[in-house]
Amino acid sequence: AATAPRVPAPRLALHHLDASYSLQLLGLWPGARAALLCQPKHGALLNNFAAPDHVAQELELLNAGDFVSEASKKAQRGAAEEESGAREEGSAKGRSRLPGASVSSNIRCYTFPRGDISRFRPARPDALGLLDYYLMDAASLLPVLALGVQPGDFVLDLCAAPGGKTLALLQTGLCGHLAANDISISRTKRLYQTLQSYVPREVRETVSVTSCDGRDWQQLEGSTFHKVLVDVPCTADRHSVTEVDNNIFHKRRTKERQMLPMLQLQLLMAGILAAKPGGEVMYSTCSLSSLQNECVVE
Repeated sequence: AATAPRVPAPRLALHHLDASYSLQLLGLWPGARAALLCQPKHGALLNNFAAPDHVAQELELLNAGDFVSEASKKAQRGAAEEESGAREEGSAKGRSRLPGASVSSNIRCYTFPRGDISRFRPARPDALGLLDYYLMDAASLLPVLALGVQPGDFVLDLCAAPGGKTLALLQTGLCGHLAANDISISRTKRLYQTLQSYVPREVRETVSVTSCDGRDWQQLEGSTFHKVLVDVPCTADRHSVTEVDNNIFHKRRTKERQMLPMLQLQLLMAGILAAKPGGEVMYSTCSLSSLQNECVVE
């Protein structure tokens, strides 16, 4: 062990994912594997507090499209077709709540078409110093969209840093109050920086930022929130197979990685207990692992 060459953490991560996901995903794994190893494509989340329409026009001239509005239109068409079919049958049985049907039109996120690997320019400040858009993995918006915040909702983002989802929640313009928490003080500082760079002071005053262990949230504010987002720490598959820094597959972090499902379960339970009776909780990860997703929820 002392003389054997050290295996870099990304290679160790890829070996682990190959062994587990080839069994879990079967024929889907080769495509997913290639996607994880490709350079990530970012989406540009428009900042409604700063970005005038000319920024959206600029992005459209680059052939980028707002995937949120496109998904919402598809969902509405599907709902109309389903309703029409139900009327023809004389019954509305089987009607489902379609994802995106109630998406807030305030959230706009631009992405380049499939196969286009163009990069967005860095965000620019407006006259008040607020940046015009936030670059993020567009898939990170999906939990926020699925949460379906309604006007006046009290919302908790239990694991909020570095702040992309918190910012997206504020873009809805619907939060009556938003609590953003993260256990890491250094990551909470990044959250503060994100809010200061994108959100005017009067809106920031409606956000309470804390840095405590999310598992203890019930002791602070139990049964309080209409909507709770629990975006838990996970193996972060793309990061793990491409980055050396802060890689959870480093051999020194083996025990921490093995304990992730238990931590995730505890955070999810805390999120459930933080919600009001009848409230909604969204659990999400950036991992394909069924142990960190379906098994935790079950």
